[in-house]
Amino acid sequence: MLAHLRSRIVSLALAVCLLAGSVPPAAAQEGRVRLLRDAEIEHIIRIYATPLFHAAGLDPSAISVYLIDDTRLNAFVAGGMNIFINSGLLMRSRDPLEVMGVIAHETGHIAGGHLARTQEALRTATIEQIIATVLGAAAAVVGGGDVGAAVITGGSSIAQRSLLQYSRTQESAADQAGVSYLERAGYSSRGLLNFMDVLAGEEALLPDNQDPYLRSHPLTRDRIDSLHAFVNRSRHSDRPAPPELVAFHGRMVGKLIGFLEPLGRVLRRYPDSDQSLEARYARAIAHYRASDLKKAMPLLDQLLAEHPEDAYFHELRGQILFENGRIPESVDSYQRAVDLDPTEPLLRLGLAQAQLETERPDLTKPAMAHLEEVVRREPRNGFAWRLLAIAYGRSDQIGMAALALGESALARNNPTEAKAQADRALRLLPENSPAWLRAQDIKRTAKRLEDG
Repeated sequence: MLAHLRSRIVSLALAVCLLAGSVPPAAAQEGRVRLLRDAEIEHIIRIYATPLFHAAGLDPSAISVYLIDDTRLNAFVAGGMNIFINSGLLMRSRDPLEVMGVIAHETGHIAGGHLARTQEALRTATIEQIIATVLGAAAAVVGGGDVGAAVITGGSSIAQRSLLQYSRTQESAADQAGVSYLERAGYSSRGLLNFMDVLAGEEALLPDNQDPYLRSHPLTRDRIDSLHAFVNRSRHSDRPAPPELVAFHGRMVGKLIGFLEPLGRVLRRYPDSDQSLEARYARAIAHYRASDLKKAMPLLDQLLAEHPEDAYFHELRGQILFENGRIPESVDSYQRAVDLDPTEPLLRLGLAQAQLETERPDLTKPAMAHLEEVVRREPRNGFAWRLLAIAYGRSDQIGMAALALGESALARNNPTEAKAQADRALRLLPENSPAWLRAQDIKRTAKRLEDG
């Protein structure tokens, strides 16, 4: 879950505490921004985005979408084919069409090649470096939890205004491109219009109080009038979002609120009288975060009884058990999640971590197999590489363990450590083997990074 939000919002918060001392609720507003990883939310966003990418003539597999833990309403494109969306935008959205409208608009910026000079400068950077640059921050990369998180500290608004400032012409072009993608995909553009109307209500605020989206995406009356005109003539304008997308959206928002908001606020938003799936999901997560398993587990067990084939409910159960020291039981829940969705790398990552934590020799090889699949799909996942190094070490593959540690260091933008581990791997691995050649690549890459 969050980090999955595993799902690893909890693990992520712990990692942040280790670096920053504490994580107050207003951490994002103080300039501390965190990348979030969650298998379910990433899956939902991909469902929203894929038809829009196709409509734009873009390869969906070439575009990455990242979630930032920031309560402010914002989304932006950086580093080429990367879309960043704030958790605040998702939590404040009222239906999937609003989120899809924002994604369509940002896709218009990608397809239109806007901010080409800035994008080119960031194209070869790591995601952590991109965010650090965009937010004008000093980045500290955290490898803890399953999250593979980035923690960034610094001021954001000045850098965003300079690096992400679109012209009015580009904004209008992205609007027109975005609504054309929605139209081709068969979705209403009313969600994008509703989102723009929300932004229009903020224009009277002082700049420092405006959401950053409004500062980097200048809004004009002509843009809103043009969107109104398109919605009025579109044949899809009054078509509601498909029921399955509405259900996905409710789960996503409930999950984010459950993981990111204080318990009291969660219970006000989702009182016990609300027996919807998303409300029970949010309350289960919130009670688990408050260490009240007597309330969390019955809610989750109820959801699992109703939806026994839901991989993400099993994943949450695995996380709760894992983080409360019930490691063998957590393995069973994670295994069930992976069995239900073997294509999701973050589920495999959670299972592998739990398997290694049992310290059972018979689970080292299965954990290694899961982690090798994770890094095949996510070669820049530093935490997965670090776990894989542990698995290799337990299997007496010391050269491969050094190679994995080098990959982990490279993913965390630590060229000094990467080069040292690559040198160690070169001494231990058979000369000219694929792993030995990869160690040479790591060493060369690390040297380029050190040389600037």
